Formats: sequence, C-alpha cells, structure tokens
Amino acid sequence: MTVAGELLLYCRPGFEPDLAAELTEKAMALGWQGEADIKPDAGFVRFIAAGDAPANALHRALPLASLVFARQSLLALPPLLLPREDRLTPILDQVVASGWSFDSVWQETPDTNEAKALAGLIKALKRPLESLLKKRGALRRKAGGRRLHLLWSDGDRVQLGMSFPGNRSELPGGIRRLRFPHRAPSRSTLKLEEAWHEFIPRDEWGERLEEGMQAADLGAAPGGWTWQLVQRGMHVYAIDNGPMDKGLMATGLVEHLREDGFVWEPPGRLDWLVCDIVDKPSRVMAMVQRWLVRRWCREAVFNLKLPMKRRWEEVSRCLSGLESALAEAGVRAEVACRHLYHDREEVTVHVRILGVA
Repeated sequence: MTVAGELLLYCRPGFEPDLAAELTEKAMALGWQGEADIKPDAGFVRFIAAGDAPANALHRALPLASLVFARQSLLALPPLLLPREDRLTPILDQVVASGWSFDSVWQETPDTNEAKALAGLIKALKRPLESLLKKRGALRRKAGGRRLHLLWSDGDRVQLGMSFPGNRSELPGGIRRLRFPHRAPSRSTLKLEEAWHEFIPRDEWGERLEEGMQAADLGAAPGGWTWQLVQRGMHVYAIDNGPMDKGLMATGLVEHLREDGFVWEPPGRLDWLVCDIVDKPSRVMAMVQRWLVRRWCREAVFNLKLPMKRRWEEVSRCLSGLESALAEAGVRAEVACRHLYHDREEVTVHVRILGVA
C-alpha cells in the first residue's frame, strides 16, 4: 500500500523558500520532523515527513487557514514520472495502491506561464481518467467530500494529492480571481475585496460590513481601498497628503484629511481600520498595534510590505509582537495573516477585537 507521507502546498511562484521556512518551523513546533523540497519559482512546495508514518495527522494539525504563504494544502503521494505513451496507468495504479476514494477530481497546474501550456493535455485526459477511476471504484458518489488533485508540473510529471472539506481552498489553484471594477481609482482595491472574502464569512458581511459604519483608511490616496468601504455605504476618514479620486469625494461619504497616517488619531471608536501604506513592516505594525491596544477600531485589515529575503522571519516576528502586545493589554482578538493572490511583495493581516479579558 502506498503511504501518503508528505504534504503538497501551492504558493505564489518565488515564495517557495518562505513557505518552506514556515512549514518547517510550524511542523517542528508540533513535534514533526521532515524536509521541505523546493524548486525556484515552481509555485509549490513538498514537505516530506520523516519516517514511514502517514502525514494525515500533520495535515490536520496544520490547517490551511493557519498558513501564511500557502494557497492550497494537500495530503500527497510521491510524484510520478509518466511515460508519454501511457500517462494514465501509473496514475490509476498509484490511486488503487493508496486505497483512496473521492467524489471529485481536479487537475491543476502551478501558477506559472510554462504550466499554462498543459491546459490541452489536461482537457484531453479528463474524460478517460475519470472513467477509469470510476471503474476502479475510486471515484464514486458520497466519498465524504474528499477531492483528488493532480498537480501537473510538466507533460510527464504529476503529483497526486487529497484535500478534505474544511481544510482546503475551494478555488482552483487556491486562487481567487476578482474582476477589477472599472470605477475604482486603482487596482489595489482588489486587495481589500479579496481580504474580506478570505477573512469574513459571506453570511456575516451584512453585519460586519454594514452600511453606516465608520472607517479610517490610512495612506488612502488615490482611494482604492476607500472605494471598497464606500461601496458598502461606510463613512470614511481618508488620511493621506496625496490627492483623492474626485468621484469618491463626490459621494459625500469621504472626509479627506491631509495628515500623516502614522500619527493621526480618530475622533472616536471606529468600526474599521484599513491600511496599505508602503513602509517598513515593523513601523506599520507598531502603528496598527497602537490602534488595537487602545481599541480605536473593532476590526482591521492592513498590509505588511515584505523584505526581499527571510520574509517568513519578518512576518513571524511582526505577528508574535502583535499577539504579545494584545495579550499584555488584555485585549482578546482573532488574528489571521495570508499572502493573498492580489498581494505581491506583501501579506495581508486581519484582526477582529472580541473584547477585553
């Protein structure tokens, strides 16, 4: 029987070392030894657990939502090198040997230009692959929502992984592709929209992104993030020395204050703080930390611009400092951090204050 002794995780190409560092540190904290196998700009990372034990328990202990740099998380089998004349037989043999069963199959590629050329092959294999999996009893109805993923990195290279409901992205490749609203002042607007999809359950939007709420956008100009707040009917304090979009100002919902976002203080407690200032992550975190410790807002979404190297170390240091400061101040809060699809050299942090201990 083939044992699933590794994890397969997707990421933005170029961030493989950061995801590998995060995985290794968090796995070790859980008592797991292993080795991260990475290739530059591959768009995925393999974490191979030490020993012969299945990696199921590690996969459960490292939920996708707790990982910063991962887009998708799979329990995986060893990669396959396929003969070009018969790609399907090795795949079927490995599935049968694993004992896996599932009710859906996704064929995917890394988020690279080279991998996009495999779309024709994937389309050609879809029907015969699913037909043969059904005949083998692996693809069937009511298999607990388990999904088989085939990650194609080349025409003769594929790795099989399994995902489970509640611990996976329901988006192909783990990518949330949003359409740019043409009236928005800048493409940065998509970062905040994606953050809301990522961190706030859709059925809670009416309560937590409610019309009439008050928000502050620090470093607002020209208004990409402010635009999202205004679309929800919020009143926004737009803090920036730069000019704001005229259409936004015409809504009557924006008060533009030409002040320094790092020192400005709100007139009272607000519902939301958002911030996409380009500065050192430690400086941005210190500013947001002041807001949260003093409870000047109920929820916050902000971006941390990352250094070129040792990005996981910087993110970990910032998050640990924030959590320590909140605990010391007796502020109970939920903190989450993700490298979103519309992010580039930054990560997005969400904090929701729950109360005072």
